[in-house]
Amino acid sequence: MNPRLAASLLAAALFFAAITNYVPGFVDTEGRVFGLFRLDIYKDALHLASALWALAAVLLGRAASVSFLRIFGTLYFLDGVCGVVTGASYLDLSLFIHGIARDMPVMIRFLSSLPHLLLGGFGMATGWLGARRG
Repeated sequence: MNPRLAASLLAAALFFAAITNYVPGFVDTEGRVFGLFRLDIYKDALHLASALWALAAVLLGRAASVSFLRIFGTLYFLDGVCGVVTGASYLDLSLFIHGIARDMPVMIRFLSSLPHLLLGGFGMATGWLGARRG
């Protein structure tokens, strides 16, 4: 896949993630997005900054897009792994602010971390493997 297209898709997904906390249809009565996790100002800022980074990479060209995909993909995927293992993530600082979520069920840890695993996996695949073909 074209690295600029891949970075554009990630920018759109990250902008979407940044706004879900503010759209009533996505937030349940307990303030959880999709009934799974709560987003806060740290997560919103992370998603917005990542989206802007992706957009800047797209505008700067192929090499910047490949670098973005590789770095972003690796950071987000590892953050997802951290979330599955600890119930918290390092990118939004929740691991350092709240510590390990020992009482969180493993399935909730996995489902809450799935967006970062998928976005990060997509970034890594298109940045490390896809960029070689294009």
